[in-house]
Amino acid sequence: MNNDGKITTHLHNGVATISFYHPKSNSLTKKLLKELTAAVDSFAKQKNAKVIVLRSEGNKTFCAGASFDELLEINDFKTGKDFFMGFARLINAMRKCPKFIIARIQGKCAGGGVGIAAAADYTLASSEASVRLSELALGIGPFVVGPAVERKIGSTNFITMSIDAEWHDAFWAKNAGLFTKVFATIDEVDDAVSKLASKIAGCNPEAIEQLKKVFWHGTESWDKLLEERAEISGKLVLSDFTKKYIQQFKTNK
Repeated sequence: MNNDGKITTHLHNGVATISFYHPKSNSLTKKLLKELTAAVDSFAKQKNAKVIVLRSEGNKTFCAGASFDELLEINDFKTGKDFFMGFARLINAMRKCPKFIIARIQGKCAGGGVGIAAAADYTLASSEASVRLSELALGIGPFVVGPAVERKIGSTNFITMSIDAEWHDAFWAKNAGLFTKVFATIDEVDDAVSKLASKIAGCNPEAIEQLKKVFWHGTESWDKLLEERAEISGKLVLSDFTKKYIQQFKTNK
């Protein structure tokens, strides 16, 4: 496996699959975020792609969020904003995509990974898929992913996740509205994803496109909003608090 991570795509019988991998718990680097966004945009334009499945590799962590290695390397506001704009662009690409996006969540999901789960139109998870918004502990805050998460789980649950910054199990996530369904095993998740994707692939793409617009009504300002949020994170990531936290985390790990 590539130590820098990778994105793989596959299209079969109308079902487009986008898979990401990084050796450090599927954390997201600037490069991976850019490639993920490009993959979503590409399938959005392909007529023979009827539905998109977004997943990560491995049987453990779905996504650990932002790459701590890259966060440590940020030394100026422009670089900080640009890094967090990677999450903003991905969420906006998922929002604007005229195809339904199914997220397959096999394990723990933190920070930006929660944002991906929230930005998907239908999220299927295993019982091992606990979730956490760890950004406040990091000295930042879930600013960029916040609108997508709050839209899915409501303000009270979003406030809860943001303030306590602790792990919540998959059933909490389902009850909150982040996950659509939770299954006991990975095999059951994969079976459900396959059946749902095949079913959607046989539906009228025009109806799907119009439904997608209905589902995301009221988010038309997100291009500007998420950029503003990226600017907040881009400033906070420069703080001594954040630098010390990440260094201590890496040392103790």
